[in-house]
Amino acid sequence: MLTEKDLQGLAKRGISAEQFESQMKRFATGFPYLRLKGSARPGEGIHVLDEAEQDSAIMRWERFLADGGRAAKFVPASGAASRMFKALFAFADGDVQEAPAGSPVAELVANLDRLPFRAELDAAASRMFNADAAALVAAGRHRDLVKAIIAPEGMNYGALPKALLTFHRYETGNTRTSLEEQLYEGVQTVAADGRVDIHFTVSADHRKLFEEKLAAAVPAVEKATGVKINVSLSEQKPSTDTPAAALDGTPFRDGDGEIVFRPGGHGALIENLNDLDATVVFIKNIDNVVPEARRADTLRYKRVLGGVLMQVHDRIEACVDTLSSGDFGPAELAEIADFMQETLCISAPEIDAADPEYMLAKLDRPLRVCGMVRNEGEPGGGPYIAFNADGSASPQILESTQINSADDEAAGMMATATHFNPVDLVCYIRDFDGEPYDLRDYVDPDTGFISSKSFAGRELRALELPGLWNGAMSDWNTVFVEVPASTFNPVKVVNDLLRPAHQ
Repeated sequence: MLTEKDLQGLAKRGISAEQFESQMKRFATGFPYLRLKGSARPGEGIHVLDEAEQDSAIMRWERFLADGGRAAKFVPASGAASRMFKALFAFADGDVQEAPAGSPVAELVANLDRLPFRAELDAAASRMFNADAAALVAAGRHRDLVKAIIAPEGMNYGALPKALLTFHRYETGNTRTSLEEQLYEGVQTVAADGRVDIHFTVSADHRKLFEEKLAAAVPAVEKATGVKINVSLSEQKPSTDTPAAALDGTPFRDGDGEIVFRPGGHGALIENLNDLDATVVFIKNIDNVVPEARRADTLRYKRVLGGVLMQVHDRIEACVDTLSSGDFGPAELAEIADFMQETLCISAPEIDAADPEYMLAKLDRPLRVCGMVRNEGEPGGGPYIAFNADGSASPQILESTQINSADDEAAGMMATATHFNPVDLVCYIRDFDGEPYDLRDYVDPDTGFISSKSFAGRELRALELPGLWNGAMSDWNTVFVEVPASTFNPVKVVNDLLRPAHQ
């Protein structure tokens, strides 16, 4: 199947022939659905904290920082914003000038003055059409207005990463991109001793743009906050790219006969996280950020999650010390088993039997605390209790594609799910000797998925790696904590910027 030229190409990417063959087999075998024990819910996998418990967690977090603890912020930011402007691209490709009533473009036009990037739009429209945005609207030239937003010769917003789009406009007239808001939020949540570490994952195509923006933004935020910001960038490694397959299951090749590889999805970023020199890491998507005046809940619950992480880590460390010492009896084992079952929500016959070697192995793993929001929309992926390959069951964040909706029992669990995953995590990634865990050892390779894509007008099948907060963290200790919906304000389409949370 592989030619000498193919092997040379694999070697250049850092992919072994064995890894390639294993991935190609996935197109034939697919990925198994996960077997569910149940959806996580309050009292059954999701911890709902009262105000006193929240305050206790915040105190523990503040003590961690006061004692010299350091935390970093990890923000996946490599994605382009093209999907944000899908409706605008469709309209621009049409042959009418005025947007249909009730359409997303009509809503955008009607709220022109509320767009955070209004000044940029006026400049682009004037440059392209000799008229500002208001003049184009008055003339019914909605299509030209849209082109000024997405066209390369205009604002080029359809091709830029979300991180570099203007998200918010303040009463002073100043504006901030989502990247700038993440810098401010990082200062407000994880700064200690007058400094903060923030890491962005970027695409190679946009790295220079990030560097240029950060060169101006970081000094400005440092001046405004008095906090030194250490920003680092990384790209997805070529070794995490995955081969595409033709519809017959053979490697998909381009016009020159080269095997086509695609980025492996956000699961590839486990490699970037693994390279991070940190002990505690907050993870949050680039587009889930609000203006300063609406950030109080976010800041409070960041500290709550961080404090819960430290409280749980304290307890795990005590359990590990006891089990490692050998100085324990039935009462101590029973207490550790109760903690594992009630707080970590792990169930296994070996825990019921209080097997100290098994319990020690389960406790000595990376730890994450994940905020979960009550589900006010359609049921789907989110927090579940799922069975693992070793027969144990534990909290997992699943996508709907990992659940067999044709199975009545699994479908029922999805339909009655109470919470969803907003991607709001804080992680402890060093062991009890202070050494970093090798996070690649805790990935479940059976939790990827296959999707349909196209290349140069030809259909192909794409292989997605286990997601960063899904299968890539499958073998972590996991705690779910309820957080309010006010902490979840993603920008999936451009009109989301018109919502009150972003005004």
